[in-house]
Amino acid sequence: MMETPVKRLDTADSLAWAPSLRAGERILLSGTVYTSRDAAHKRIFELLDRGDPLPYPLEGSAVYYAGPTPAPDGLPIGACGPTTSGRMDPYSPRLMDLGLKVMIGKGNRSPAVVEAIRRTQSVYLCAIGGAGALAAQCIVEAEVIAFEDLGCESVKRLTFRDFPLIVAIDSIGNSLFS
Repeated sequence: MMETPVKRLDTADSLAWAPSLRAGERILLSGTVYTSRDAAHKRIFELLDRGDPLPYPLEGSAVYYAGPTPAPDGLPIGACGPTTSGRMDPYSPRLMDLGLKVMIGKGNRSPAVVEAIRRTQSVYLCAIGGAGALAAQCIVEAEVIAFEDLGCESVKRLTFRDFPLIVAIDSIGNSLFS
């Protein structure tokens, strides 16, 4: 069996490449990615509901469902593996409608999220679970940008360099989970 080549992509161009990816493709992602989990999503929705500014722009953005551990001396971040994406399913359709283009995590997504992925031409990428220390080796910068009081669940701006991912649900609804 012939192995599919790995695509090198940058988050700055996500509006262009997200609709063209297909489930099962492997990519190496570089660029700016924001961490966000349950507690941060809840606060982001509170900001949206009040009409307040968000901690990062949604248009074309990439969100990694992760709660990194503190950085050891000399490193930008500690272990940074994916969390279960389904916990963010109640929030994801609205965020995609507002411009979120790339979601990164682990596990299946709800039918409502798959429909929103199709509607918005977005993409869901999966990272390898249980390999947070390995994943951290592909993160060259990390900075808390919002909700510092949430600790590991604060929103961070990360810079990925060749972060290995697989396309789990593509923009036409093909899924590795079905």
